[in-house]
Amino acid sequence: MHYAIAEQLAVDIIEGRWKPGTNITLNDIQQKFSISRTVAREVAHTLESAHAVVIKKRVGLIAQDLDNWLSLDTQVMQWKLHSSYRKQQLLTLTELRLAVEPFAAADAALKAPLETKALMPVMAMQLRKDGESGNLEEFHKLDIRFHDEVLTSSGNELFSALSPLVNIVLASRVEQGLYPSKPRPEALDAHDEVADAIWKGDAEKAKKAMTLIVDEVRTTTESA
Repeated sequence: MHYAIAEQLAVDIIEGRWKPGTNITLNDIQQKFSISRTVAREVAHTLESAHAVVIKKRVGLIAQDLDNWLSLDTQVMQWKLHSSYRKQQLLTLTELRLAVEPFAAADAALKAPLETKALMPVMAMQLRKDGESGNLEEFHKLDIRFHDEVLTSSGNELFSALSPLVNIVLASRVEQGLYPSKPRPEALDAHDEVADAIWKGDAEKAKKAMTLIVDEVRTTTESA
């Protein structure tokens, strides 16, 4: 329960309904949402941990400007994606993907374990099968796994740490209706190329193909 309430209050700050610099108290939260003191404290701690608020004794929760929030916190991203800030957040995250994923794909081509390299073409083949047959629920699940494998098999712990962020972007595109009703043939081709390049250890080809995938996402998001 406290996560849902924290999100509602966070979105209030994002949308300007709760102005930065102004405060509410635990009593205010209890009364507004008809919750216990314990749950109200959990709400406060969730917001504080993301730097969305500062808590001061005898003052309560003081809303903070978005610039102070932990931008790479997955909870913060979810809050922004459930607000009118969603398009800007998706574009920002996609630009981060564009800076990271092509290099992760190149690294995976060189450093991924043999079993992971062998798995990539199999996953790409299933992606094409699900995409072309319209089995989009399974397609989206596998797409998330595909990109997760690339990041986590890159041999770079920072790239691996960004995997949850990429998962959020991919899932949110579907949730927000920003994914085409059927995967584009060129996107499926690019996934095939990434998988083949990783399997064959071709770092440059993997990098170029992943760039095509993520750049297509950026173009689609910008035009939405």
